[in-house]
Amino acid sequence: MRTDFTTLAALATHTINHLKQDDLIEYEADKRSDLIDAMATELGVSFSTDEDIRDQAIEEVEEKFGLEEVPEDITETEMFNHARKEIIKSFQGENIGGLYMVESLHNIAKRVKDFLLTSDTVEEVYSSDDELIEFLVAAIRKFNPKSGHKDY
Repeated sequence: MRTDFTTLAALATHTINHLKQDDLIEYEADKRSDLIDAMATELGVSFSTDEDIRDQAIEEVEEKFGLEEVPEDITETEMFNHARKEIIKSFQGENIGGLYMVESLHNIAKRVKDFLLTSDTVEEVYSSDDELIEFLVAAIRKFNPKSGHKDY
């Protein structure tokens, strides 16, 4: 499965569902979609998608070989595959649901906590900072976009 912004939105939905189910956040139902989009955008700072890695690999190939115009079949070349593998290797294999972690899971949870506490779409957060971070680490760790019980 290739990951993109939709995968980030699925992770945001998964996380919001778990927070709501455990009565840790409150938000207006008509703002749910805005909350999901905003959280997915925030998560985009913490994760790289396959789409991001593809774009970065193309950029590296362009810079390295001084290509003015990228051939249409660039993604089928050995130089692209090598650049892509090197980028993925830089994440040390750490990924969740096919999303490559740019920062530690604990830092991602802190980022989401800060987002929840400052978001205009979240009315109330019912948890201490430490408890919320611990909950978010566990919830995000469980994310699997391929699982049979989709909650997004």
